[in-house]
Amino acid sequence: MNKIIDYYNQFDEWGRLDREPLEFKVNWHYIRRFLPESGHILDNGAGPGKYAMELAKCGYDVTLTDLTPRLVEMARDKAVELRLTERFKGFYTANAMDLNRFAPEQFDASLMLGPLYHLQQLDDRSRAVKELFRVTKSGGVVFVAFMTRIRHLMTSLAHPQSWKPNDNIDDIQTFLETGLFNHSDEGRFTGAYYFNIEDIRPFMELHGFESVKLIGSSGIAGSLKQEQFDYWRCCGDEVYTKIMDLIYKSAENVNILGVSSHLLYIGKRK
Repeated sequence: MNKIIDYYNQFDEWGRLDREPLEFKVNWHYIRRFLPESGHILDNGAGPGKYAMELAKCGYDVTLTDLTPRLVEMARDKAVELRLTERFKGFYTANAMDLNRFAPEQFDASLMLGPLYHLQQLDDRSRAVKELFRVTKSGGVVFVAFMTRIRHLMTSLAHPQSWKPNDNIDDIQTFLETGLFNHSDEGRFTGAYYFNIEDIRPFMELHGFESVKLIGSSGIAGSLKQEQFDYWRCCGDEVYTKIMDLIYKSAENVNILGVSSHLLYIGKRK
């Protein structure tokens, strides 16, 4: 866990979502669609609180947790900056595998948009999902992020020198068998676990959730550059809205889930 904390101590996660706004826009579209109209929401593994701030702006009560103390403090400061502190019930440094500070069924809905792909052992992933189940109310919706082996294979093949040790066929094959990735270069994204797409729904259902949707957070537009979005924006608000609607709708297409850098699982606690 120390390497993960070290990584996020120097990485600009808020800036990443600003630099890659499509992921945030697609996720937020579906989060808003399936959230209850009001209630207390847990953002578990929230980083600096990008989603938590949007939840607060929409009038939800929000509790935020993250493994990295620096990110928790950044989120607290951001809430002050945006004058949203009254909507927050707490900012906590916490491990997703141990949410014992929270009561059973405390939250009306829960987000976990990061922890699972930093838990390399099956038992640890199960503990995190069991805790998510425990603290979410019966019938509550959960939103859980995954990263996939097929997409990381594509990235490794395209940029092998940037994703060592996946710069040779033996290590690539080992990665495909295990889903484990530990970057050879210090300071890079590491300590990761990548799922096979077909294993995501069964994994969550095994832990008591009813699957609602699995969507690609970037999908067909993930490779578009800013100037390409600008082209469609210059066509007028009506056209741009229709383009975004196409992107949102295509996010549910099971045939292209593998091209997305992140997947968003939407489920309901039984």
